[in-house]
Amino acid sequence: MASVLIALGGNVGDVRMTFRKAIGNICGMTQAALIERSADYSTPPVGDVPQDHFVNAAIEIETDLDPHALLFTLHKIEHKFGRNRVAEGHWGPRPLDLDMIAYDDVVIAKPELHLPHPRATERAFVLVPLAEIAPDRVISGKTVSEHLKALSTDGIERLPDLD
Repeated sequence: MASVLIALGGNVGDVRMTFRKAIGNICGMTQAALIERSADYSTPPVGDVPQDHFVNAAIEIETDLDPHALLFTLHKIEHKFGRNRVAEGHWGPRPLDLDMIAYDDVVIAKPELHLPHPRATERAFVLVPLAEIAPDRVISGKTVSEHLKALSTDGIERLPDLD
């Protein structure tokens, strides 16, 4: 079984409920075990598109799916929850974004898939939730915590737990 880190994000609709349902779909459709789930975080949007704050979180799963099959399934789940990667603008609003951050220690550099995620270590909105569940996980030569220390976390706020 592979240990996989996945970042979740969105800012359209009831994102936190979407996360709950999407995580259930991830585990069911990939026959994965949910190992850890971070809290949800409110994060400011990136880029020049005026839009609402995002909600971000992270999960760790264990799965037997290979990275390409997992990516295909993640994209199917995004589509199920209303995401249209073709029609949406870059860095624009979206109901659900699922990014595979790391798949064991696998390194892949193909047009359709880069592992570890090439910009994850530059994004506090990804690293803050990851640091909660996998602070010592090594990505691109450093731990998640080490990468996070180099970034500003201004504007990122932990949301209260649901239930």
